[in-house]
Amino acid sequence: MVQRDVQEPVREGCDDYWTWNKKDKSHEVRIYGNRGETAHFHPNWSNGTAAVRGTRCLKNGRHYWEIKVSQRIFGTSMMFGVGTKKARLHVDAFVNLLGEDGESWGLSHKGLIWNNAKCKQYCNPFRENESTVIGMLLDWNNGTLSYYKDGEDMGVAFVGLNRCQDGLYPIVCSTAAKTEMTLGKRRRSFFNLQDRCRAIIISKLRQANEIDSLPLPNRIRTYVKEILH
Repeated sequence: MVQRDVQEPVREGCDDYWTWNKKDKSHEVRIYGNRGETAHFHPNWSNGTAAVRGTRCLKNGRHYWEIKVSQRIFGTSMMFGVGTKKARLHVDAFVNLLGEDGESWGLSHKGLIWNNAKCKQYCNPFRENESTVIGMLLDWNNGTLSYYKDGEDMGVAFVGLNRCQDGLYPIVCSTAAKTEMTLGKRRRSFFNLQDRCRAIIISKLRQANEIDSLPLPNRIRTYVKEILH
């Protein structure tokens, strides 16, 4: 496989700030951290498959994000991918939840990619009980989803994703008890010149609440704030 700088796909872009959605998840997922970046699955024991959706609908341009997976990698299926707002986030059975139908696409820790209840081998299975970092590049312009593992580009896994008119959300799921997935680097391309200016403003702030004191019209302050969620 070809080694690439994981920032290359969005080098001309900016940092992104979406996180895990505390209101759009399985009851078997706990969200931790100052910004809710860590998802903890099945805190006691597991009797099914639990998932959580990201707060941001990703549409247009390129989006790259990384997920740090704790060393507890085992079980029927731990998955990383994207899905629509209709994709299920919980089922009382041990299943490959992402890709169970046409509403989601996912890679399991067993190296299989799933969509429409069909799978194929994409990469080697992950080593159990060994932490790893999974990167994902959603290229909306080309309609592709690619994966990276510990900085290694594993290539395009899915095509045609830009047919989803309503956009897609990052989703992760797990059947294994007491597993954790933490968001790391998040990058995206600029939407337009106004968005580029917004990114510069945000890069100069030390805290998000400083936006309220900026000498800007309320409409512009609202525009700056909305990308932080």
